[in-house]
Amino acid sequence: MKLKADSTKQKLRGAYYTPLPLAEMMIDLFDHQDAAIKVLEPSCGDGVFLDAAIQKKIDQTAKEIIAIEIDQNEAGKAAEYTKEHKNVIVYNEDFFDYYHRINDQEKYDLIIGNPPYIRYQYLDEKQRELLSDILTSQGMKANKLINTWVGFMVACVNLLSEQGKIAFVIPAEIMQVAYAEDLRLFLADQLSKITLITFEELIFPDIEQEIVVFVGEKGKQEKGLRIISLNNLEDLRSYDIETNDFQQLQHVHEKWTKYFISNEENALIKQIKGDEKFQKLSDAALVNIGITTGNNKFFSVDQDIVNEYELHDVVRPLIGRSAHANSLYFREDDWMQNVSNGKAAYLIDFPEKDMEDFPEKQREYIRLGEENGENTGYKCKIRDRWYCIPSIWVPDAFFLRRNNLYPKFVLNCCDAVSTDTMHRVKFHEGVEPERVVLSYYNSISFAFTELCGRSYGGGVLEILPGEVGNIMIPKLDGIPMQQVRRLLKRVDAVIRQGDTIEKALDIVDKNILVAALGYDEKTCRMARGIWKKLQTRRLKRG
Repeated sequence: MKLKADSTKQKLRGAYYTPLPLAEMMIDLFDHQDAAIKVLEPSCGDGVFLDAAIQKKIDQTAKEIIAIEIDQNEAGKAAEYTKEHKNVIVYNEDFFDYYHRINDQEKYDLIIGNPPYIRYQYLDEKQRELLSDILTSQGMKANKLINTWVGFMVACVNLLSEQGKIAFVIPAEIMQVAYAEDLRLFLADQLSKITLITFEELIFPDIEQEIVVFVGEKGKQEKGLRIISLNNLEDLRSYDIETNDFQQLQHVHEKWTKYFISNEENALIKQIKGDEKFQKLSDAALVNIGITTGNNKFFSVDQDIVNEYELHDVVRPLIGRSAHANSLYFREDDWMQNVSNGKAAYLIDFPEKDMEDFPEKQREYIRLGEENGENTGYKCKIRDRWYCIPSIWVPDAFFLRRNNLYPKFVLNCCDAVSTDTMHRVKFHEGVEPERVVLSYYNSISFAFTELCGRSYGGGVLEILPGEVGNIMIPKLDGIPMQQVRRLLKRVDAVIRQGDTIEKALDIVDKNILVAALGYDEKTCRMARGIWKKLQTRRLKRG
């Protein structure tokens, strides 16, 4: 790999080594004692999977075990360690080169390992071309978001024998990120059984990377996908994965997070999607990212900075962070409370003009920014005038991009703007904003939020504009506006007082889903259970 001066060798190689107990337990997932199988380890690193294979005596029955390693020193260590085992062959080679060299002519019964996690920008030009060829040959898109582990998985599945099996340690993002969308469909089409073993505790705490053990099997009879949730590696020692049933896979582009829930719960989700009493949030509003300032520290300021540099005529009210929004409404008095608490509650919106045309104190602030290097960030330096933020407009509402306990959907009542910590929501013509915001605070829509978003190792749920648009919300057209506002006031009081959000959901479930739209309480409980199950799993990793 090409080394970058500001990156560690480990980061560039994507090499985060697998604990031996995990490698051994992965091998134990397969019945390998009696078969003369061909085994491939496509990125053997320090040889932990080879060690595990030898400990489990696979080398005594296997036809051959092929190990590939790009790093010369590590390949040398692996070769030295296995030199007494004649059916183990270690190649010092880039796996992508190896894959193209054998041209799909070799097939393997078991492929096991921990492929490198290397971002596209850290690959040299040849590696990018080889990765692209692997993906496009299978009808998949190649782009700059693709990570090398995706290419490893596609190539290795192509190298499986008719009944072959693969076990990889890969990032948990396979289940949810957009750039792995094509990969999920490819795996669903190519494999008859897929098992994802997840862990609540981080297996690689040094990188805070949540991983899963991916187990795939080829075969003629399609079983589908199952997800097994464990606390830690110790659970894998005693857990019988065969106690979990498979769920039928949909051969479409989809996230796999939905397979964390049961068949009955997924049936409810499918039912809601086809129910005329519900609509996508995108049917009611445009959802766009918040303002990209390029440097929030410079452009988001408090009252003291506004006074010191006389910025009063070039600032806007700002809702800059989750903590700035403590209700369903963001009114002027809410904003003023943030101002009086010393929060960065103003966004500087310099007009498009040359610096010499500004008042002296404002020029002083811009010069101070340049002295501190605030203008050198990518987003700032590509502008004609680095201090002028493009695409500022006032939305009707805000939707929190990253949330912890629960998401926030907030009406904009004071012409505020937001940074990209909040999404901007503009309701379609004829849509009454209060109806839509109230319609969101129910158990079904909260369940869809967890399913549409993506969780990360810190327990945070991130949801992007297109994903917000896919959240299903009940239609409230037949609800009198007086009732809508009365319920909104009750929900707002729950949030302002810091009560549990479930009290707010109870209000809307009872008065809207059950009383007004005719859903039964069982449906509400099941939807609440979906939300809580996914939320609890996410928060446990926080």
